[in-house]
Amino acid sequence: MKALFLRDLRLSIRSGGGALIGVLFFLTVVAVIPFGVGPDLNLLSRIGPAIVWIGALLAALLGLDRLFQAERDDGSLDILLMQETPLVLTVFMKCLAHWTATSLPLVIASPLLGLFMNMSETAIGATMLTLLVGSPAITFIGAVGAAVAVALPRGGLLVSILVLPLTIPVLIFGVSATYAAVEDPAPFMPPFLVLIALTLFFAVIGPAAAALALRNTSD
Repeated sequence: MKALFLRDLRLSIRSGGGALIGVLFFLTVVAVIPFGVGPDLNLLSRIGPAIVWIGALLAALLGLDRLFQAERDDGSLDILLMQETPLVLTVFMKCLAHWTATSLPLVIASPLLGLFMNMSETAIGATMLTLLVGSPAITFIGAVGAAVAVALPRGGLLVSILVLPLTIPVLIFGVSATYAAVEDPAPFMPPFLVLIALTLFFAVIGPAAAALALRNTSD
């Protein structure tokens, strides 16, 4: 499992620019917002957490179609299906490696973009924390879409279409928890705990559904 994690981590970084492309896309999405809404710093501060979350969500969707594509292209996907290690565990480790290479850099870059959106220190810290907790759920959800579309020649768009509606609850509770940390009357823990629950739920359901889809695709 350790060797698989390190192998997928290297592939995720090398393939298509890996983390750099995601961070650049993340930066681009957030950077164009002030030009659209104007130089109102108070408005930017209010919408900043939501914009950072939306940018991170869209950036995380970029490389999901490549989650199983390398194994499909070189034929090693059949070996993964026949090995003694449970396929669910293999998919889980691949998801973990993909998140480390693509989504973790977005979490690290979020404070810089929070400053760009004139967010307070509390809002920046809350956004970074919610992204750290919630972004793995996006990867686990995306694994299902990537497994369904792995046999298609151009499945990248299909993966985004399949995954985006399922990630809306993660986005809602991630943004809600961030705003709750800034606004005193709103409690922070309820939406934050729901966000953790969503990540744990999809950490179980996602790899299992992706493994089933991979077996059906192979058949």
